[in-house]
Amino acid sequence: MNDIQKITKILLKFRDERDWAQFHNPKDLSLALNIEAGELLEAFLWQSSEQADSDKVKEELADVFTFAFLLAEKYGFDVEQIILDKMKQNALKYPISKSKGIAKKYTEL
Repeated sequence: MNDIQKITKILLKFRDERDWAQFHNPKDLSLALNIEAGELLEAFLWQSSEQADSDKVKEELADVFTFAFLLAEKYGFDVEQIILDKMKQNALKYPISKSKGIAKKYTEL
């Protein structure tokens, strides 16, 4: 069992002890993920990255991961594998020869 699977197991235990699975459908998990991502952004509002409260960033990032892992579990996705698959896709879209040091979308390279 990898670290992501261990974390997901802990999240599921926490959820199930509270009978919250009934609320964790894909739509609502996606909404919660987006809301938490917005709260993460709020930590940076009107200030530089260096001024952001790192404890707030850590707390909101944990919430983002929580809902992302729960959503992946709902669909039976292997988080490690879907990330590796996406990295392969990105490597094709962003070859080093065209994208190194450049912050442009692949369609603009």
